[in-house]
Amino acid sequence: MNLSASQLSTIDPEIPEFVRRENEFYRQRISQDWRGRHIMRGRIPNAKSTMLVSNDYLSIAKHPEILQAQADALLQQGNGLLMSGIFLHGENPQAELEARLAAFMSAEHVVLSQSGWCANVGLLQAIANENTPCYLDIHAHMSLWEGVKSAGAKGHYFHHNNMIHLERQIRRHGPGVIAVDSVYSTNGSICPLEDLVQVAERHDCILLVDESHSLGTHGSRGQGLVAMLGLADRVHFRTASLAKAFAGRAGLITCSARFSDYFKFTSLPAIFSSTLLLHEIAALQKTLDVIIGANDRRARLDANARRLRQGLLELGYNVAVSNSQIIPLEAGPEQQTIILRDALEARDVFGSVFCAPATAKNRSLIRMTVNADLSDADLERILQVCAEIRDEVGMSNWPVNRRNVIRSARAE
Repeated sequence: MNLSASQLSTIDPEIPEFVRRENEFYRQRISQDWRGRHIMRGRIPNAKSTMLVSNDYLSIAKHPEILQAQADALLQQGNGLLMSGIFLHGENPQAELEARLAAFMSAEHVVLSQSGWCANVGLLQAIANENTPCYLDIHAHMSLWEGVKSAGAKGHYFHHNNMIHLERQIRRHGPGVIAVDSVYSTNGSICPLEDLVQVAERHDCILLVDESHSLGTHGSRGQGLVAMLGLADRVHFRTASLAKAFAGRAGLITCSARFSDYFKFTSLPAIFSSTLLLHEIAALQKTLDVIIGANDRRARLDANARRLRQGLLELGYNVAVSNSQIIPLEAGPEQQTIILRDALEARDVFGSVFCAPATAKNRSLIRMTVNADLSDADLERILQVCAEIRDEVGMSNWPVNRRNVIRSARAE
C-alpha cells in the first residue's frame, strides 16, 4: 500500500509536540525506511489465496466440537462474572481447566492468564527485581524482554542457542533467570533444552521456557517439548500463549501450587486483568480433548513442514535454521522484504512480514507458517511460486545466502 504525501506529512494538531512520536513513525519508518510504502500492508488475499500466516497449526479453529462447546456455554451462562482472577477461589471452571492443563503438561500447577504476553510479563515481575540478572536468547520473544524491563531487572542477551556464550554471561554477572523459547517464533529453530537445563543447574539459575509454539504440536499428546523430553521436573517455569495451536485466547504458567497463590497476588497483569470468560474456558476444555487425540494432525503438520523446508532448500533458499512448522524467508533489508512480499502476493501466496522490532532492521523476513490442512497440491504450488520468483527477488544475493556461502567456504 502506498501512502499519499499528505498522509506522510500531516502533523496531528490534537497531540502536543512533546508526544508526537507518530510523526517520527511516518517520517522515518514509512517515508524513509519503506520509501512511502507500508511493509505490513500489501495485497488483500481472496478466498483462493494460499495462506501461510495463521498460528492455528493443527487447523482446529473451526473444529465443530470446539465451536459447539463455546456456543453452548455462551448461550447457557453468558459471560459469567466480570472480575479480576484474584477473586476466584474454591471450585470453579477456571480452576478445573488449570488442573487439567497441569496434568496434561506434567506440572504441579497451572495458572491461566489473559494472554501469553501477560503470562511472561507477569511472571518475570514476580521472580525478578533490580538485583536479578536475566539471561535471554537474542531471539527470545519480546514479551520476555518486556517482562525483564517491567521487573526493573537487568537483561543480558546471549547468542542464539549458544550455551558457551550463555555460560560466559552467567560467570560474568552471576546466577539469575534464564529465559528462552522452546520453538522460536521468528525463525522456527528449536532450543537445545537438554543442554540448557544442564547449564541452569550447573550455575544455580532459574529456567523459564516459553512453549507457545510447541504446546499442542510437539509430544505424543501435544504436551510440549519440555515434557516430551522428560524435563518437566527440571524446568522451573513454562509459559505459553493459547492463541497458537490451541486456537484460543489465553496464556498459562506452570509452577508450584505455593507459587501460584503468590503470583496471583503479586503480578500486576494477574491482579489488574479480568478472569477468562466462561465460554472461553469451555472452548479450551474441548480444545484440550481435541489436541490430546490429534496425533494424525501432528503427523500431517510435521510432514508438511518437512516437505516445504526440503523443497525450499533444494531451490536454494537458506531455511536450514528452521526445524519446526515455522519457516523463514530472510530477505534481509526491509526494502528487499517488500519486494519478496509483493512477488509472493502477486501469485496469491501470503506469508507474515516480520520486521523491526520483531527482527533487526536488516534481518527482516517473510515467515511461512505451516498448518496441518495444507494439501500436497498446496505445497507444490508454494514451491512452484518460490521457484519462479528467485531471480525477481534477488534470492542469491540475500545476506543470509551470502553468509551461508562464506561459512561453506570456511568449512572446506
